[in-house]
Amino acid sequence: MAGENMTLEEAFAQLEQITKTLEDENISLEESFAVYQKGMQLLQYCNESIDKVEKKVLVLNGEGNLDEF
Repeated sequence: MAGENMTLEEAFAQLEQITKTLEDENISLEESFAVYQKGMQLLQYCNESIDKVEKKVLVLNGEGNLDEF
């Protein structure tokens, strides 16, 4: 999967570059599709990574309820 072994910051930087590439009027249809696919994989990686962090931030309070850290 795209994004493995990279930080969220690196993934976001790659997504920014992908956006710029897709905005280029000279990009071929085939290349734009390949770049788009990579971008979608990076988005999935980012979403999964953010979900993991959010779960770690939640803590149980004394009454057994989840509170945000």
